[in-house]
Amino acid sequence: MYGNDFSAPNGAQDETPGGLLGEVEAAEAELRAAAARGRRGGPAPDEDLAAYFAEVVDAEQKIEPRDWMPDAYRRTLIRQIAQHAHSEIIGMQPEGNWISRAPSLKRKAILLAKVQDEAGHGLYLYAAAETLGISRDELVQLLLDGRQKYSSIFNYPTLSWADVGAIGWLVDGAAIVNQVPLCRCSYGPYARAMIRVCKEESFHQRQGYEILHTLAHGTPAQHAMAQDAVDRWWYPSLAMFGPPDGDSTHSAQSMAWKIKRFSNDDLRQRFVDMCVQQAEILGLRIPDADLRWNDERQAYDYTQPDYDELMRVISGDGPCNRERIANRRAAHADGAWVREAAVAYAAKRAGQKETVAA
Repeated sequence: MYGNDFSAPNGAQDETPGGLLGEVEAAEAELRAAAARGRRGGPAPDEDLAAYFAEVVDAEQKIEPRDWMPDAYRRTLIRQIAQHAHSEIIGMQPEGNWISRAPSLKRKAILLAKVQDEAGHGLYLYAAAETLGISRDELVQLLLDGRQKYSSIFNYPTLSWADVGAIGWLVDGAAIVNQVPLCRCSYGPYARAMIRVCKEESFHQRQGYEILHTLAHGTPAQHAMAQDAVDRWWYPSLAMFGPPDGDSTHSAQSMAWKIKRFSNDDLRQRFVDMCVQQAEILGLRIPDADLRWNDERQAYDYTQPDYDELMRVISGDGPCNRERIANRRAAHADGAWVREAAVAYAAKRAGQKETVAA
């Protein structure tokens, strides 16, 4: 769990060869193996549906759209997958802000490809959510009305080109640590979508890391710009894992259903341990005076993020909340003609097929 190019810190054992991508490949292999094993057909006519659901989950098989599932399980998945999809779409804005100002054609092309990937991730995830019986139009409207959330990290501004690097290294790095376990989610469509998402996010993290490495080994002014970006994005990135376990509303039940595999605090710790060694290679300093290796825990001690700030940003009082949702509403309105044209074309094609069939 220590990244694609880095070993576990201070000799600690990394649980999966190949780091994060190794975990994705292992999860993909498990998905194929589970499909090959199959599972017994649906529940018997007089069988308790909740017991059958629990049996499937406990056997590390996948719940599929036509399977019976508890209403609370369905609601939890809709909330989580929708928030994930919304985050991918809103998350295009902070970096999209720099496409026209990237320092070279190469940087512009790479950043454009990355932002395009994020749009694709949103589409994968909206499609996964639709298998739970809710339409994409409903999900989008819930976001625009402020009744569903997206990740708080995207409510911070990108003040310099180095911020694009910091987002890639820290924000996408935190996303990978958070999302790789979702490749083993008990809900099949979500798990399968996450395989591709995580492979592409690995490229995004490397892109950000390479930007920061170039700046940190450039001029003193470039190094200072890179350090400033890391200073500003470090603690919001730590907060991406959510509130502490004791304050988390959904974690315990999500872990029991095997939607999540690790607690917020476990994932946050893994992220910190991953970043320390990477920061040393970058030649940048993690802005935490209390960061130090704990030999007894075989992990780093670190300062917690400001969870009060996290809750303020989630509640709509972040630096860019209003700007982000206003831009999304404007883009949705501007795209109405495209949606209308697609519907008209689909109706025309359906009519042509009916004529041919007749």
